[in-house]
Amino acid sequence: MSNSGDDYIISRQKKIDQKKRILTIVGLVSFVGSTVFGVITGLQQTHQRPQTKNVSIESSLQQQAHGYELVLQREPNNQVALEKLAIARLHLKDTKGAIALMEKLVQLHPDRQDYKVVLEDVKKQQGK
Repeated sequence: MSNSGDDYIISRQKKIDQKKRILTIVGLVSFVGSTVFGVITGLQQTHQRPQTKNVSIESSLQQQAHGYELVLQREPNNQVALEKLAIARLHLKDTKGAIALMEKLVQLHPDRQDYKVVLEDVKKQQGK
């Protein structure tokens, strides 16, 4: 009787070990599959993101510039709007528009040396 009891325990232990191996293999395959899927998805998003980011930055700058232009229609000598619009135009590669705004700022605020320095730098860069 003890022999059949031992056989039962041994066969039961083999079945448990076999189930453990199957579960381990399924777990590893699932882990590897989800990791590969995550990496592929991340790479695809990385390749798509810079294009939309550049477009969104440019459109955001254009929207900001439009907002500052609206402010300047109401208040033509608004110092903050002139500064921010000049910066936006520089980022949008509109150096002529930025120079005109900086010249107006220098004219309105001759005591501000930083406006003069920036205006000279932008003119030098445009001349190159």
